Amino acid sequence: MNEQVAAVRRAVREFLGPLSCGELNIAVSGGADSLALAEAGAYVGHQFGLPVRALVVDHGLQEGSARVAAEAADLARKLGADTAEVLTVQVTGPGGLEAAARRARYAALRNALSHGNTLVLLGHTRDDQAETVLLGLGRGSGPRSVAGMRPLDPPWGRPLLNVPRSVTQAACAELGIEPWVDPQNADPRFTRVRLRTEVLPLLEDVLNGGVPAALARTAAQLREDLETLDALAEDLLGQARALRGLDIGVLAKAPAPLRRRVLRRWLLDAGARDLTDAHLRSVDALIGDWRGQGGVWLPGSLVAERSHGRLAVNRRADARITGNTRGD
Repeated sequence: MNEQVAAVRRAVREFLGPLSCGELNIAVSGGADSLALAEAGAYVGHQFGLPVRALVVDHGLQEGSARVAAEAADLARKLGADTAEVLTVQVTGPGGLEAAARRARYAALRNALSHGNTLVLLGHTRDDQAETVLLGLGRGSGPRSVAGMRPLDPPWGRPLLNVPRSVTQAACAELGIEPWVDPQNADPRFTRVRLRTEVLPLLEDVLNGGVPAALARTAAQLREDLETLDALAEDLLGQARALRGLDIGVLAKAPAPLRRRVLRRWLLDAGARDLTDAHLRSVDALIGDWRGQGGVWLPGSLVAERSHGRLAVNRRADARITGNTRGD
């Protein structure tokens, strides 16, 4: 058995072992990470008695992208996938090319799922996790971003987050296949490319190696902490729920960081989007720093307001937004 192929198969087997699903999908780009995952996913999936389907997204951003996608699908079938489909998308919308392509890709993969009891395996490696952590640190996005990608976030599964990119590349060499190299992976216009080619190599040099593994460990530790805090916040949210809002008396007794987690979950459930730390702190001030201030405007045409000992979220057209507080 080839050593690196075995390492990728082992990672997939350990990931799938405790799970239950009716169908295994594998996102395949034609690059080394996804091809190594396709082979391992097909091998292990069949051992577990699962049908295995490869899904190839054609973003249409480069000349010849349809040919590259078709070749990736053919190769996935040769590597053991029962079926392989090409999903063609249009990349549009705000946030730059990287963000728009990611949205289109995830939407296409999700729409391709036949039922709820299914997984889509993604080929993100330990190096990708390290890049994600660095992005979160550099942008000051908070612990949720620094915690990186979750191994299991249904329907998404990332069995290779502890596997270095060098292993997937070596696995492809052992399999005798030549991965497609996306020219955009060398384009310095993209932030991740510069992290990969400039920042991480410099950190490796300055810190004497081991940086991707250290960043991945940091992400894993933060995820454990976040999961614990999120469970506590869920309990507190249940206690604070009241008719037409949240009971401020219950929330006021809790530490501010735990309150903000409650508020984040509550506001997302109410339809708020793209919440920032500044949004959450402003809403939390209606509880922990109450001075009779008016409501807080939020993305999604919502406003959070305090009245009669309750915190409520309303559509802006229905909101009072006055500094006046009856009953407070």
